[in-house]
Amino acid sequence: MGETNHASGQRVKASYKTGEYIAEVVESDGRRTLVQIMAVLRHPSQGDLHHPCDPDVPMFHERRASAFREKVWVPSSAIQPYEGAVPPYGESLQTALAAEVERLERLKRWAERSLELLEGLRKEYKM
Repeated sequence: MGETNHASGQRVKASYKTGEYIAEVVESDGRRTLVQIMAVLRHPSQGDLHHPCDPDVPMFHERRASAFREKVWVPSSAIQPYEGAVPPYGESLQTALAAEVERLERLKRWAERSLELLEGLRKEYKM
């Protein structure tokens, strides 16, 4: 795996612990990069990553978004340049949280609809 040095002060999009952020590079050793969080693009996922969508796991993890100006080490491969505007952190956090809630609500509605259809098929299969 190749090493990539990112310039200090560079704005980047960084993936960290299932979340995605706009961040600023603090330092880089090529293999990993220390970034400072500026905004949230995607809120981290909840639950057990090894058993996605399973609510009955022994440890259902709560994952908070990284805080404004929090510094985190990220693999350099998880970083891309970022050119757009940087929204205020609080606004970006609320937008990312609302998007994650909507994604889960859609998944919930999909599961409920699927269960309705499967129940109909169960009755039909008993012919």
